Amino acid sequence: MAAIIGLSTAEVAAACEGASSSSEVAVPANLNAPDQTVISGDPAAVTRAGEACKAAGARRVLPLKVSGAFHSPLMAPAVAGLAVALESAPFLVPRFPVIANATALPIRDVARARALLAEQVVSPVRWVECMQTCAADHPRARFLEIGPGSVLTGLLKRIVPGTAGTTLGTADEIEKFLAA
Repeated sequence: MAAIIGLSTAEVAAACEGASSSSEVAVPANLNAPDQTVISGDPAAVTRAGEACKAAGARRVLPLKVSGAFHSPLMAPAVAGLAVALESAPFLVPRFPVIANATALPIRDVARARALLAEQVVSPVRWVECMQTCAADHPRARFLEIGPGSVLTGLLKRIVPGTAGTTLGTADEIEKFLAA
């Protein structure tokens, strides 16, 4: 996998298509921001796609240290096992719609949630569309990033400028948030 910074998702997808062959694949895997896409697939195809992205004007191509070609067709053998595990996992009907990463659409149906979680293994994470859906459905919402770092809050502000986002990664940040 590699992060491509400075090209549109369409340009990255075109580079992946050009770098893929009948025996090796590269695909957009994480659509993080309008100008940031992570690609995944066979290492040689990902390298070729990264080189094509650089040639097309990408500011950076950052190889990622990961143990698999996540969110790509190469993960297909894992789908069936995950689907079986999800069938036996307890699920409750959500009290509010949950935005599925595979479709960027809100869902409340438990069977559909299970299916989309399994599908997510081979589908791109549609973060840009998910955040746009959330912001459109809840224009006055305040987004909270809970955990270390502020990467998601930064992406949100690039995707939907003017959206309220707060990072809660330290005890001090949480205390200040709760006091406000």
